[in-house]
Amino acid sequence: MRRQLAATLVVSVLGSTTVSAANDFPYGQTLAFNVFRNGQEIGRHTLTFESDGPNRIVTVAINFGVKAMGITAYRYVHSDREVWNGDTLQALDSQTDDNGKKYKVHVQRGAKGLAVDREAPAEAINASTADQGLQPPVIEHEVLPADILPTSHWNIAQVKRSVLLNTQYGTLARVQVTPMGREPVKTATGATIEATRYHYTGDIRMDQWFDDRGRWVKGMFAAPDGSTIDYVLQE
Repeated sequence: MRRQLAATLVVSVLGSTTVSAANDFPYGQTLAFNVFRNGQEIGRHTLTFESDGPNRIVTVAINFGVKAMGITAYRYVHSDREVWNGDTLQALDSQTDDNGKKYKVHVQRGAKGLAVDREAPAEAINASTADQGLQPPVIEHEVLPADILPTSHWNIAQVKRSVLLNTQYGTLARVQVTPMGREPVKTATGATIEATRYHYTGDIRMDQWFDDRGRWVKGMFAAPDGSTIDYVLQE
């Protein structure tokens, strides 16, 4: 679930892709990826797009499971519902279960910006100093800039930002995004899509590929254990 771009690179690499993405929404009703860890399939990441009057609803569902000797050693489940009016985020609600650690984020646009309420598990405390052994979840509130974009990957506009909203934690993620040039991307059916690769560093460390229509068509990042996670487009 990590830039400042040099203006000349933005112009030369993005070119008409950014203009097209701004004027024409590039997605159909769904976008789906099969997710692989070191070549072994571990789950899916799907998005749906639908209209609701003047708004667009984007729904994200992620479900990963890593097994060892037939037993699930790690599970990650994330859901995210976003409400957009044009290019403006109006509201967002997400829930995450990161191998038993549960997070909730609620975002609502207000007069002063995006009001964010986040709930995260408290760290375990020493049972010898407290009868409970565990603290209740921590709930925090913050107002963030009105134009911030979430880290839900599908929006090509994020490659021009240096700060994003982490949809799992509800916190700011400071990033540097570097365009790496054109590369062919293979889909699950064996088809090839020409795309531009972007390398993220900072609080988000990953690579993403967007095609000429502005669609997210591939993702790749290193997991904390050093394994490689690959997203393969189901198209």
